[in-house]
Amino acid sequence: MLEITILASGSSGNAALVRTETASFLVDAGLSTKELTLRLASCGVEPRDLCAILVTHEHGDHTKGLVQWSKKHATPIYCNRQTAAVLRDKVIDFNGWKIFESGSDFALEGTTIRSFLIPHDAVEPVGFVIRERTYSFGFLTDLGHATTLVTESLRGVDGLLIEANYDEQLLENDTKRPWSIKQRIQSRHGHLSNTAAAETVSRIRHDGLAHLLLGHLSRDCNSEELALAAMQTMLGRNAINLFCALQEEVSAPVRFC
Repeated sequence: MLEITILASGSSGNAALVRTETASFLVDAGLSTKELTLRLASCGVEPRDLCAILVTHEHGDHTKGLVQWSKKHATPIYCNRQTAAVLRDKVIDFNGWKIFESGSDFALEGTTIRSFLIPHDAVEPVGFVIRERTYSFGFLTDLGHATTLVTESLRGVDGLLIEANYDEQLLENDTKRPWSIKQRIQSRHGHLSNTAAAETVSRIRHDGLAHLLLGHLSRDCNSEELALAAMQTMLGRNAINLFCALQEEVSAPVRFC
């Protein structure tokens, strides 16, 4: 059994709960400890149930809960060496670091985790493919473009969370962001647009891809309707569970049995 529940996805905080028959763990902890605890409780999970927190990169919307969490709980933090070097300036007096080499596989309570490098403006950002027996799920957020390594790493996954950050026209028309920020968002180390997300999925889609979650939607420069429409245009009539993971609410669980 492999079950994925997105606790939050967006520029204000990202976290996902992964459960198998033998383990429960987080991918990222970008919410406050209080909010993480509340959202875990809504899934029937307590902090002591977690065996790990996997970190994709050091940006605050993926890690801001770690400082207080590590003061209250002894949950091991799994990240690569570069990310740990940055986080250790904030997550002090903590002995639970588990360092992996980017691109390597490691085992976690009967689950296999593979990390892969992604292009984003962080020190060493990664995506993950989580495999439990015959099922696998990919986490791909915060990247400016999908490299060959990215698409090859995700080939064959049964489910995927992929960033669909912005609609190109809404970002262009946005008056809140200066041009320099817009350039950063659209750069090859920024974020994926709805169109780029659909193009990425088109390169890895296969008959076994059953669940597709769109995440990290911009509040100002995107909408569920626009993100879903862009992906549905590419998918056509393919039977697939497609929905947006949102900032304000816990998603419905995606389950493989």
